[in-house]
Formats: sequence, C-alpha cells, structure tokens
Amino acid sequence: MGKIPTIRVTREEMRKRVALFSQLKGSDSGLPDSRYPSAVRTLYNIIGFQPPEGDPDMHSPVGANCAENAAIKISEGFNLGMCETAPGRGPMMHNHDTNETFMPMTGRWRCSWEVDGRVEAFELGPRDVISFPAGVQRRFENITFEEPDTTHWLLFVIGGDTPQAEFSPEAMAELRAKGYVDANGNF
Repeated sequence: MGKIPTIRVTREEMRKRVALFSQLKGSDSGLPDSRYPSAVRTLYNIIGFQPPEGDPDMHSPVGANCAENAAIKISEGFNLGMCETAPGRGPMMHNHDTNETFMPMTGRWRCSWEVDGRVEAFELGPRDVISFPAGVQRRFENITFEEPDTTHWLLFVIGGDTPQAEFSPEAMAELRAKGYVDANGNF
C-alpha cells in the first residue's frame, strides 16, 4: 500500500466537511439575471464556490452573496451546489470556464445549449445526469409544469477552485434592454 498518503482527521475536523441540508442557506441574488422574472431561483453553495477576482463581467456561478457562504469551505478542484426554483424558471444562457454537470434531484428539467445558431436540449428527470464542457453556452429550466405550485431541486457540480460564469451577449443585451443591468454591467 502506499503512494497515496494516509492522513488522520478528527471528528471535529471532519465536522467542517459536513453540510446538513436543514442548515443550508440559499441566496436569490448576486447574478445579473437574479431579478429577471423567468430566472428567479435560489442557489445553495454547498462546497467551494469562492468569488472570482478581477474581471467585472465574470461572476461566481452561484452569485456573489452565495459564494461567500459555502457550507463546506474547501478548494479541492470542484464545487457543488443546488438550485431550487418553480416551473418555467432557470438561469439565462451562460457559460463557465470549467465543466458543469447537472443532476435533477426532483422534478423534470430541460438542459439546453447553443450550437451553430440554434438551441439544443435534453429533458432530464431525477438522477439523470448531463455534463457540459467548458465554454458551452448553457442553461437549465424547471419544466415540471404539472406541479405549478411546487419548487424542484437540481444539483450541480462545477470544476475548478474558483470557476467563473459569464452570461451570453444576448442575455446581457436583454437584461440591459429591460433595465435589470445598466450599461456598465451593474445589476
């Protein structure tokens, strides 16, 4: 046995790596599309998601507020979060500088991406998985329309220690045109 070092972790140290669902704190703000009616959602930062530094057009995938409140504060090459939202809602088209993988926990979800000027999509149910490579414009939407008063949950894993999100030029133009983002990108 032997090339991977064995480390000793106390119960107290391990407790810092436990996120109890009942204690998660979500955020429904901190991204350019957060107030846009069809994009309203609550995001939960479970593991990682530190705010990116530098470029004001780059955002944490969970938004600035949520990025500061990781339930498990580690940087080990991936980030894990959840989205809760009502039918017909989900983020606008965006991309990341790393891989993003989705797995519906409840409900049905449409996971879409842009290619050659058109939108393609797969519809997924609980425990189905889709994995988008870095740089692909993508979005997800709760399509459980037969349960209009029920929110549903989607798990997402994003690679990297400080992944960045950038909304598509079309999404940003729509947000500016409707007054959700100003000419300088402030929201």
